[in-house]
Amino acid sequence: MTAQIHDNAAWARAAPRISVLTPFLRDDPEMLMTMLDREAEALGGAVELILLDDGTGDADLTTRLRAAADGLKLPARLITLSANEGRAKGRNRLTTAARGDTYLFLDSDMRPDTPHFLQTWRDLVAETAPAAAFGGFSLDQAPAEARFAVHRALSSASECMPAATRALTPEKYVYTSNLLVRRDVFAAESFDPGFTGWGWEDVEWAMRVSRRFPVIHVDNPATHMGLDTVQDLARKFDQGAANFARVVALHPDIVQTYPSYRAARALKRLPFLPLARRAMRRAASVTFLPVKARAFALRLYRAAVYADAI
Repeated sequence: MTAQIHDNAAWARAAPRISVLTPFLRDDPEMLMTMLDREAEALGGAVELILLDDGTGDADLTTRLRAAADGLKLPARLITLSANEGRAKGRNRLTTAARGDTYLFLDSDMRPDTPHFLQTWRDLVAETAPAAAFGGFSLDQAPAEARFAVHRALSSASECMPAATRALTPEKYVYTSNLLVRRDVFAAESFDPGFTGWGWEDVEWAMRVSRRFPVIHVDNPATHMGLDTVQDLARKFDQGAANFARVVALHPDIVQTYPSYRAARALKRLPFLPLARRAMRRAASVTFLPVKARAFALRLYRAAVYADAI
């Protein structure tokens, strides 16, 4: 596998404290780059931006993103891989290019919810240098189209929570969408490359880290713009089943307390589970049903998929 590296003019002279690490595959992170760069003057070189194209294979996109990086005031590096290496390996690779003592994993489909998003992270690092901190995410800027209504309902109910609520089970509500990690902590516990496909590699990482380091939660959210249709979500749940099984095998004491695990165990005893699973997926796709009912059906579908994996 080859990796092409492009640095902008601000890169060489910077001495950053925080490295923003953003992987992407077939996404366009240019809007995120633009929004983060609005804070460049206030940051004074304390934050750098490193992006990893994990094998998109789009020469036109690479050319455009290089030009966009050259226009940034933030120190920026674009790494373009010739082939996909996956979510865990890609994020691990990003850390090897980072120069800051703290990493901020920020997904390419996120949008800061405040004009001082990076400054808030910088101030937290300066004040307490936390081992790991999750800033939360919202749907404030996300599209409100009807085709995304079920995903919006699911995320609003189970993911878009204030820091005080997330802190009650700190390892559960950790996602790489907006995650601050100190360099020495990541050196001790990196992402497990055994996770492939979609999901759970960040939660599993938090489970390991929480056994050794404090994981804190703060209210410094960004919007998750990448809402999915029911069918796209169902496909991701299918892809994530093996990862869920891996988490169960690695951390049974923690996972057994999760509602998703208990639901999967209950559904595993259900006769004719494959037929029921198909019915759940169809119900989630029926547009004339109430959104809450469709979201409940999709949660049941996810649990039914996981039931086959445990």
